[in-house]
Amino acid sequence: MPPPALVDLRSDTVTRPTPAMRRAMAEAEVGDDVYGEDPTVVRLQDQVAARLGFEAALWVPTGVMANEIAIRILTRPGQEVLAEERSHVVQFELAGMAVLSGVMPRIARAEDGHLTADDIRAARRPASYMRSDLGLVVLENTHNFAGGTVADGALMRAAIAAAHDTGVPVHVDGARLWNAAVALGAPLASLVAGADPAMVTLSKGLCAPAGSVLVSSRARIDEARRVRKQFGGGMRQVGILAAAGLVGVETMVDRLAEDHVNAALLAQALAGCPGVQVRPARTNIVVAELAQRSAPDLAAELAGRGVLVSVMDARTLRLVTHHDVNGEDCARAAGVLLEVLA
Repeated sequence: MPPPALVDLRSDTVTRPTPAMRRAMAEAEVGDDVYGEDPTVVRLQDQVAARLGFEAALWVPTGVMANEIAIRILTRPGQEVLAEERSHVVQFELAGMAVLSGVMPRIARAEDGHLTADDIRAARRPASYMRSDLGLVVLENTHNFAGGTVADGALMRAAIAAAHDTGVPVHVDGARLWNAAVALGAPLASLVAGADPAMVTLSKGLCAPAGSVLVSSRARIDEARRVRKQFGGGMRQVGILAAAGLVGVETMVDRLAEDHVNAALLAQALAGCPGVQVRPARTNIVVAELAQRSAPDLAAELAGRGVLVSVMDARTLRLVTHHDVNGEDCARAAGVLLEVLA
């Protein structure tokens, strides 16, 4: 009897394009996007800009590129970027802000990963020619490595207003903003209102094979297009990829609630295990801190039993639910977790 299929909970980036996406990609109307002539890309950009409440949008290959373009167009070399210490721009973009824009992070700790208006006001310092000034605030929603936590519209609006009161722009890293909106039952635009730019990703829970979209004013998007070219992101007939993104935006958002239910199942299973600390899952990410076990060793044992998870550090595991693991898969994974950790 063949072994059961792997339950891959490493990330929602392992999702594969759906049959509808593959058909749309095969039939996509395309043009040269560097000249702004790809009609499918234009449709995707217009739709995402409208959903998020911005004037204009720009398709880019990756979420990292979207974040780094935002940092480049809103800062000048020698400034600092305020971000939560576990945020993606700090931990997982290879010091891109320093390499590409000549700025450095100023980190702050927030229990659930979300900087508040008070955190931003506390970061303000008197002007001095002897130290760098704050050039940008980055907010992440949902917050990946805090466990998929969600910031509601009130928190986001207050944080953005506090930054603007100090004369500092705000970028929202909304790689999983779709999940936040579904968890809150709120419009996407309500979670980025007042932000200078924001971005959303298409290649995680929405299942597209690639792509993120940066939104902002038309003038900033014009500048972002130039920076995208400089960063090597000026691709040509990318309507083939944008077509999958359109299917994701139009058909895959509401089903994210299923992923949230499955993540809650996994979190409940882990919460019942000795020596494991886990917060209730709000979206599709579960972060488990191990009091005694080695995370790499435990991940290897789980893999031997057909469950793949991500190792975040020596004591921390991450599990992410997505379209390609269903409720039965997650129930089986929960059973394996209980067996291994009991």
